Amino acid sequence: MTVHPGIFKSYDIRGVYGKEIFDETGVAVGKAFAKVLQPKTVIVGRDARISSPALHDALIQGLTSVGVNIIDVGMVSTDMYYFACATKKLPGIMITASHNPKEYNGFKMVRQIPYLLSGDEGIQDIKKLIEDDTFPPIAKTPGKVETWQVMPEFIQKMLSLVDTAKLKPMKILCDTANGMVGPTLTELLKHIPQIKMVPMYFDPDGTFPNHAGDPLMAENRKELQERVPKEHADLGFAFDPDGDRFFCIDKTGRFVSGDFMTALLAQYFLKKSPGSAIIYDIRSSHAVPDLIKKAGGKALYERVGHAYIKKRMKNENAIFGGEVTGHYYFADFFYCDSGVAPMLFLMDLLSGSTQTLDQMLDELEKTYFISGEINTKGVDAKAVFEQIEKIYAPQAKEIIRIDGITMKMGDWHFNVRASNTEPLVRLNVEATSAKLMEQKRDEVLAVIRKQ
Repeated sequence: MTVHPGIFKSYDIRGVYGKEIFDETGVAVGKAFAKVLQPKTVIVGRDARISSPALHDALIQGLTSVGVNIIDVGMVSTDMYYFACATKKLPGIMITASHNPKEYNGFKMVRQIPYLLSGDEGIQDIKKLIEDDTFPPIAKTPGKVETWQVMPEFIQKMLSLVDTAKLKPMKILCDTANGMVGPTLTELLKHIPQIKMVPMYFDPDGTFPNHAGDPLMAENRKELQERVPKEHADLGFAFDPDGDRFFCIDKTGRFVSGDFMTALLAQYFLKKSPGSAIIYDIRSSHAVPDLIKKAGGKALYERVGHAYIKKRMKNENAIFGGEVTGHYYFADFFYCDSGVAPMLFLMDLLSGSTQTLDQMLDELEKTYFISGEINTKGVDAKAVFEQIEKIYAPQAKEIIRIDGITMKMGDWHFNVRASNTEPLVRLNVEATSAKLMEQKRDEVLAVIRKQ
């Protein structure tokens, strides 16, 4: 079958519905998944996108036609889907395009929790099977479909992560971007009455009528950042539409970077489990390894991407892992990422501290000056790396090449890498002063954008 080659990504299958992904793609993905994994039963879930019901039905048609049984968990968040796969010890397929614009959709495939199919481990196999029309034979008896309302069990799992009775009263604005987390928070917080939640855009709506889904984009969290101080809230929480990432605003309206959140949560976990390993991504601020080491932990960097972080966590028996993009991974949650779990852990951290979050951030921002991730489109990544090496390698004190290029110069450092998911070159810079960071950020960016 002819299929758009660009839909096969590093971590999922994803594209524009009606242009790159069609209902017949769903049928084919189901059949090919059955051939690659040869499962007896598969968990199937979907997000709230307009095209998700049609792709859901097509996927189930493909799977059942070759004899695979289905446990259909319906409309769920990605972390709820991971929970279902982990609980049943089954592979699964989630129909979602995460935080992509509304016209996109796709398939996120679990081999065995915590491992997903990725570009070099399963997705290319599925691509070849679809292109060659090499599917399992049609079964004499189609697979059966049963449904499972997984939310009550997921809520109990989340409530087991912290002692909710010890959480301090807080007023929190929560923006779920008309994605999948709103219904979960509504149910979860019935069990934590001392938390006053102010809901923003809790109704799942695949047209995303209020703002686009990615909270890393400043315009998508602007309203939350304005409302938190105006409404005298303690915190603001933002989630992406499929619910596998978590973002936080302090009471002043300041956005908490993923680096600093990783550093703070790492200290929290090391109090619970002294000496443990923590995995962080190569782009991270030095705040992350510094605070891990200060708390007596083992700080281990890894290349960007959930496949690498999860594998390293399991290999090192790490208790926690974090990425600057708001993905947080927990040994207590099957080494998977979740949006709801870090929310609970952060509330627990703050409930046990004499400091507020803004005070913690004030301390970090006196020492660590970070650029945040800056993207550049339309440049040749290979040419960028060659030029970066030529200019900066002679003065670098340390060079790390596990994910693009990381160069450490003493009082500043940077990482330049090609995106795994988009045609972009990404830059992160950190320095010991705001002035130096801005100077070096602009300098390296000029090199990148000349290519």
